[in-house]
Amino acid sequence: MKFYKYLFLTLFISSFSWAQDISVHDPVVIKQKDTYYLYCTGEGITCYSSKDLKNWKREPSVFAEKPVWTDSVVPEFKNHIWAPDISLHNNTYYLYYSVSAFAKNTSAIGVATNTTLNPTDAAYKWVDHGIVIQSVPNRDKWNAIDPNLAFDENNIPWLAFGSFWDGLKMVKLSPDLLSKAQPEEWSTIAKRKRSFELADSNPGDAALEAPFVFKKFGYYYLFLSWDFCCRGKDSTYKVVIGRSKNITGPYIDKDGKPLNEGGGTILVQGNEKWYGAGHNSTYTFDGKDYIFFHAYEIKDNGMSKLEAHELQWDANQWPIVEPIK
Repeated sequence: MKFYKYLFLTLFISSFSWAQDISVHDPVVIKQKDTYYLYCTGEGITCYSSKDLKNWKREPSVFAEKPVWTDSVVPEFKNHIWAPDISLHNNTYYLYYSVSAFAKNTSAIGVATNTTLNPTDAAYKWVDHGIVIQSVPNRDKWNAIDPNLAFDENNIPWLAFGSFWDGLKMVKLSPDLLSKAQPEEWSTIAKRKRSFELADSNPGDAALEAPFVFKKFGYYYLFLSWDFCCRGKDSTYKVVIGRSKNITGPYIDKDGKPLNEGGGTILVQGNEKWYGAGHNSTYTFDGKDYIFFHAYEIKDNGMSKLEAHELQWDANQWPIVEPIK
């Protein structure tokens, strides 16, 4: 990343980022009243709350018991749920989540709803609505994990998702946000070169996942992760970006290369203190833009830690994130 161009800005924003002591994978964040809620990969979907985005309190998991449908997708599923996504729409919270066998596209995205995120509220109750999208080995060359809900300029809902195989996808949702719209509308929003000789059941060597769409300046910015997570010192995760005037793309990187042709501008990556960093989410809270992701800390044997940074923008309306400290 060409941070030398923005040295003055990097120095200015250095006080607006902070490492966290909690260990997470795939964090997403939302604010209800004066409290932030963070959801991440874990048994039943792990949840934390905070008043300041710095000090986090563990809250009850979303699912004390696994959703009843999960065994039909992954036999003897252990309730270790991946990569949630949280949104508020029409006074209802929608929590999308991933159920998958590791390194297989035996996967599905489910959704649950609630009217409050405060576990002490009498109205607090997660209602599961089951499968939204499912991928099946040797039928689909895409993977139904890592969901992210986004709305276009006409308030039409779209779900971005996917990993490896033939890239990241986007599908139009029905107005109730619980199923695919009919007739179905699909797009490939990012992909990398995959070795031709690999079997369809193989995730492949086109390592990308975790799409997240953020709208600003009249653009849809697509954040996604390249390379490998979850490998401790061998993690090579990084966040790359592109942008488009249309939610379904094509998304273009800073060099003009489409993301669905292997393009992507690196935004976040590891350094001498971190093995790798990725799977981000991006939001505006109280007039400021933030990016959250996890990174693997070298001094803590590759433990995955939460990172939170205030997102800045250059003169050409591309995001800037200072290097991880």
